[in-house]
Amino acid sequence: MAVLRLSGPQAGVALTALAGRLPEPRRAQLARLRDPATGEVLDQGLALWFPGPRSATGEDMAELQIHGGRAVVAAVLGAVLTVPGLRPAEAGEFTRRAFLNGRMDLTEAEGLADLIAAETQAQRRLAFAHAFGHLGQQVEAWRGRLIRAMALVEAGIDFADEDDVPAGARALAKPEVAALLEELTAALADRRGALVREGALIAIAGLPNAGKSSLLNALARREVAIVSDEPGTTRDLLEVALDLDGHKATLVDTAGLREAESRVEAEGIRRARARMAQADLVLWVHDLSDGPAPAEPPVAAEAPLWLLGNKVDRAAGLPAPVRSWAGHQLTLSAARGEGLEELTGALSRFIAERAAGEHPALLRARHRASAEEARAQIAHALAQWDRLDDELLAEELRLAARALGRMTGAIGVEDLLDVVFREFCIGK
Repeated sequence: MAVLRLSGPQAGVALTALAGRLPEPRRAQLARLRDPATGEVLDQGLALWFPGPRSATGEDMAELQIHGGRAVVAAVLGAVLTVPGLRPAEAGEFTRRAFLNGRMDLTEAEGLADLIAAETQAQRRLAFAHAFGHLGQQVEAWRGRLIRAMALVEAGIDFADEDDVPAGARALAKPEVAALLEELTAALADRRGALVREGALIAIAGLPNAGKSSLLNALARREVAIVSDEPGTTRDLLEVALDLDGHKATLVDTAGLREAESRVEAEGIRRARARMAQADLVLWVHDLSDGPAPAEPPVAAEAPLWLLGNKVDRAAGLPAPVRSWAGHQLTLSAARGEGLEELTGALSRFIAERAAGEHPALLRARHRASAEEARAQIAHALAQWDRLDDELLAEELRLAARALGRMTGAIGVEDLLDVVFREFCIGK
């Protein structure tokens, strides 16, 4: 099947031209679709009519559900485009029109784009929540509280002599603004949204020839990296995306850490250390056939550091004991597949624990930038609360509310629209 969607003032004209008449609103009707110019029957399918504003885009809309063969689709599409005033839609244009007509806010549109692009179940659940208003509702609640605080402050400017204006209205607003600052600070500190949407970054590190590339291939279940007994084979970063029980993870194979023997290897080691600094988790792969694992952390890492004793099948004795620096320790053989199931299970639990809880509010860099701007304005207002005039204090709160409004598209986002909607496919 193929679905042909039309939106705009000529949608009803086009539907009548092909199907002969408009169906009852929001009820599917079987129709023979004819070429308006020749009267030739092109296909038999379902016709639907959605008069605005009660439609997905807020405009008059029509849909034709037809057979999906290329010749049928080409013939019906060609016939539709002969109707004056119609043109092919651009990528994301239906969703963009829905936003412009007030059918959804900008965060819901972004959530819909994330829903279409979701690769894991965790991404799907998070995108679904945001596509249907989770973030927009939260932001509008924050903005509403700021507006109420502004009203209390401004009441002292314009209506100071009125009996129904409470004394000390400005002071009444301060606790609400302080509570909002705490909520925004907590939302900005919550990194779960990025962890789910972008995936956990897991760096595989270790000395040369410890089996890092073999581990990457084993976890990816395909030959991603070249494996060789020659030390220093990996010179650049190799990345592969995995779905770990519904959670996205990106594994990064890094160059072996040692004294570089060439400028190329030195650059690879520099990139390895930089990627480890960005990682959510670092897996230190140690070759058990070379002896016990180091007693001290072999690298400095802000992220949790796990010790993986590799090549256990070649180890002369028992695996090395648990080291105090390792947040987790496993023994395995990447070449033979031993211990991999236990490792993937541990990685799944690690990500699930980090991403657990209610849906996080802030997902994208754009959301975080707007929230950070609002937080900074509120913090400045609170710091100067007793020194600023009512007019200046109200202006500080207005700027904070404006920053939040840009997040949902309520205020000044014309320059953002092309950036947001170019992520969509044609027809959505």
